[in-house]
Amino acid sequence: MASTLAELEEMQREAAKGASRASGGMREVTYRDALREAITEEMDKNPNVLLLGEDIGAYGGSYVVTRGFQEKYGRKRVIDTPIAELGIVGVAVGAAMAGLKPIVELMTINFSLLAIDQIVNHAAKIHYMFGGQFTAPLVIRTASGWGQLGATHSQTFEGWYAHVPGLRVVMPSTPRDAKGFLKAAVQGNDPVMFIEHSLIYRNRGLIPDGEYILPLEGAEVRKEGSDVTIVSWSRGAILAMGAADELEREGISSEVIDMRVLRPLDIDTVAKSVAKTNRLVIVEESWRTMGLGAEIAAAVQEVAFDDLDAPIGRVGSIEVPMPYARNLERIIIPGKDEVIQAVKATL
Repeated sequence: MASTLAELEEMQREAAKGASRASGGMREVTYRDALREAITEEMDKNPNVLLLGEDIGAYGGSYVVTRGFQEKYGRKRVIDTPIAELGIVGVAVGAAMAGLKPIVELMTINFSLLAIDQIVNHAAKIHYMFGGQFTAPLVIRTASGWGQLGATHSQTFEGWYAHVPGLRVVMPSTPRDAKGFLKAAVQGNDPVMFIEHSLIYRNRGLIPDGEYILPLEGAEVRKEGSDVTIVSWSRGAILAMGAADELEREGISSEVIDMRVLRPLDIDTVAKSVAKTNRLVIVEESWRTMGLGAEIAAAVQEVAFDDLDAPIGRVGSIEVPMPYARNLERIIIPGKDEVIQAVKATL
């Protein structure tokens, strides 16, 4: 069964404190506020940054990230759009090509399917098809996740977009990464799919004081270990940390890697860890078939086959449309217990 939201928040809080407390110059904020800070700083700095999306102005956004922004920046820079995702992203692509820096908010990644032609065939290909004469530096913020939202609103499509050359795809699990990546995405020249998770907006973590950005590349080792490597991203990385803590009490040392950036995918960090632990478990909330976990597993066996002492373990959702009922939903989505079982099976 999946962990409760309260347990996830506590896992995230403790992981952030353990990773960052020693460095000093830090303060604790929520994931939501880290996003708000990033957008505010970039809008204050650059008048060409504008926001587009459904209900982001007067309502403040589905996850309250942009509350108060329209009052501060005006309706020309914070634009409440019609319910037309294809049109929203199409306008943003054109605006980006013309020199503006649009940040699009799509309520959920499920609705990005209505704009997928603009994302895949326009935003991702403009730079290539025009021989580098044009860029389309837009950021598409959207939420993945679940929580009694039903089959058509509870899907995870990060693997779809990570499949596409020309896009950068990030899925941060911590407030520090959320702010640093979002600022880098706005300042950069590439189209970025910036995927958040609907269940971690209230999670708290430490971020550096003052200005900072993080390059849109590279996985991060969240916890060092020697017996097994656990790889995940977004909420899955939080589950992995919780599972690692519990396994440690049983004498099993787990190294946890948060992939964070899904295109370009950092296989080197995973392979280096597998060379040390000789075992790998991959955790994802999406379906396993043709999933991102399958790509990571294939890539690792190509470069680190001789380091593996056991088959790669994989954890994913049960492959059915998401039910609405909470008890069934909890069965479908992998939780800490499933991660622990996969680790023990691999050992």
